[in-house]
Amino acid sequence: MRKLLTASALALTLGSLVATAAPAAAQYRQEISNDMRQCAGNNGPAIKVTVHGIRAGSGVVRVQSYRATNADWMAKGRWINRIEAPARAASMTFCVPLPDAGTYGIAVRHDVNGNGKTDISRDGGAMSNNPSINILNLGKPSYKKVGVAVNNGVTPITINMRYM
Repeated sequence: MRKLLTASALALTLGSLVATAAPAAAQYRQEISNDMRQCAGNNGPAIKVTVHGIRAGSGVVRVQSYRATNADWMAKGRWINRIEAPARAASMTFCVPLPDAGTYGIAVRHDVNGNGKTDISRDGGAMSNNPSINILNLGKPSYKKVGVAVNNGVTPITINMRYM
């Protein structure tokens, strides 16, 4: 009887851990469409991202949101929402809904030939707050440099695409 109770308690504990872990895991890696209606009427929390300087109308532009924390910013698999759209030369606007108010970073990538790989000599990239990126500094900037404070409304930002 004691083994049965111990096994039952263990099963309940593991079940509750799985149940509580599911919502946390569900907050990451959401591939969504660019639905601008989600930024209409100050429905938030969200970031309305306008990207300027897109060189070509070919390939794909990807926008990803991250929590602006040391653990999450540009960490593999730690993006919250990802929007991919066919590139349009010059400027594009995206609505990035967020789970709650807080500080977030946005990363943008223009995959010029749409091959799904980073071609450093061709593809473009940029981040919220437009930190400097150059050939000598290809690493990710600190989450402190890209963090954007977001309240329960829609926070507009402008990002300038950069190419090598």
